[in-house]
Amino acid sequence: FGQLKHVADFPNALDEVSGILYVQDSTIWAIEDGGNKDEIYKVDFNGDILKTFEVKNAKNNDWEDITKDQNGNIYIADTGNNNSDRKDIVIYKIPNPEIEKGNKIDAEKIEFYYPEQKKYPPKKANKNYDVEALFHFKDKLYLMTRNRADPFAGNASIYTVPDTNGKYAATLVGSINICKDWKTCQITGIAISPDKKKIVALSYGKLFVFTDFTLDDFSRGTMSTIDIGARTQLESICFVNDTTLLLADEVSHGGGGNLYSYQLSDKAKSN
Repeated sequence: FGQLKHVADFPNALDEVSGILYVQDSTIWAIEDGGNKDEIYKVDFNGDILKTFEVKNAKNNDWEDITKDQNGNIYIADTGNNNSDRKDIVIYKIPNPEIEKGNKIDAEKIEFYYPEQKKYPPKKANKNYDVEALFHFKDKLYLMTRNRADPFAGNASIYTVPDTNGKYAATLVGSINICKDWKTCQITGIAISPDKKKIVALSYGKLFVFTDFTLDDFSRGTMSTIDIGARTQLESICFVNDTTLLLADEVSHGGGGNLYSYQLSDKAKSN
């Protein structure tokens, strides 16, 4: 596990966890990625599923991340787009599941497109419209792309969309060169700390910590890199508090399927 501390094994029913969100009392909400059910799961730190909601008015084409706002509403990013050819990108907004009853929950749709994209799919060198990383701040949703260009350039784009039901053109607010190694430099998750002073992006083995930033374009802040030593299919990240992170990986090549914790410190190296 490298520098990660093992918290729990996910049950076999959740072998493709793609987004996690800490709630309280050692529990998280989790989603799985494309091809799995249109459901959101409450899981405890023993790896037990405590609650399941079917998300109505939604389809899991490729769910990749979740986040929440100050009112507890949850946003599910159906933004996976490996080939940069989708025209049905959407974020689902559901009410706070902590106070919902029953086993079904209604979703509103936040539909959008990337104005910079002119072809579906674009040329291989321009495949930078896959998004697996989402966080919320004030009245906006922030998305960071996972670069799938060939040749790999290491850059990620930052977009924003409003957090209310509607159809929008996403706003490109920044771009940053993460690093050049395609194995460890593709962004698979992102989270903002409760005090809003840190943003941490995740890849297969590294954390990219942004500080001293202003929003919308947080890439203009200071970015530091932490190699966490693990090389599993890490897809999910969230904050427990201002210094403690939770991470999750999918089952792949005989490993993964776990929930981990990581304590932030001053080990990061500035880029």
